[in-house]
Amino acid sequence: MTTTRRAVLAGSAAVATSALLGTSEAQAHPRPEAKPKPTVVLVHGAFADASGWNDVAVRLIRDDYPVIAPANPLRGVASDSAYLASILATLNGPIVLAAHSYGGIVVTNAAVGNPNVKALVYVAAFAPDEGESLLGLQTKFPGSELTETALNFRPYGAGLVDGYIKKEFFHDVFAGDVPKPATDLMQASQRPADTRTLGEPSGTPAWRTIPSYYLVARNDKVLPAEAQRFMARRAGAQAREVGASHVAMISQPTVTADLIKRAAR
Repeated sequence: MTTTRRAVLAGSAAVATSALLGTSEAQAHPRPEAKPKPTVVLVHGAFADASGWNDVAVRLIRDDYPVIAPANPLRGVASDSAYLASILATLNGPIVLAAHSYGGIVVTNAAVGNPNVKALVYVAAFAPDEGESLLGLQTKFPGSELTETALNFRPYGAGLVDGYIKKEFFHDVFAGDVPKPATDLMQASQRPADTRTLGEPSGTPAWRTIPSYYLVARNDKVLPAEAQRFMARRAGAQAREVGASHVAMISQPTVTADLIKRAAR
């Protein structure tokens, strides 16, 4: 056999041996499978609908998070919480709940007893303790400009009344850092809340047992920033602040999405 042929055979044997060893090593040390990302459930509040989460949802979907943004009925704390809990019961695997404004009291109640909910994210949202109400927390600290003067009230049944934000107050009070043409459309299409939600007490809070995160909107004229800081501290939430109006998820979608992704990790 020629020297050249011996060298070729030796080289082939070395490659084969290396490949076998590499296969054995890979089998001995398999790469861990990537864990599925949690489903992010985005819950809107009063005077809004799920479209307020659109810019946040786009960022989450782009990063392969399963996302659902259900309609919040806005009929009452207990009934809205039960409705959301029924939706959560249909989802498999880990869940991250993100809520805005009144949506916060809904997730605080709906997540109780659901082991799939791994994190709560409050975005300028109510995070009540047991027995507390929206009105009590909104007025606990000075600064809210969402008063009766800013609202229209429309009866829709026997003893039932819906509240809407008046057009002349909507931009400055609700969404001061969003362009006015956009807020005019938001005002025209707003979902009203039953006024009973203002005084209805909350139940046992999910934040006592589920890790929580809070995005404080420093320029909020609906829920004062100091009230947000108070609730975040009490819940032991990992908090971040942003210079935003009440609708921080609309004016600061990247910051909001980043906090949700942090909670999801």
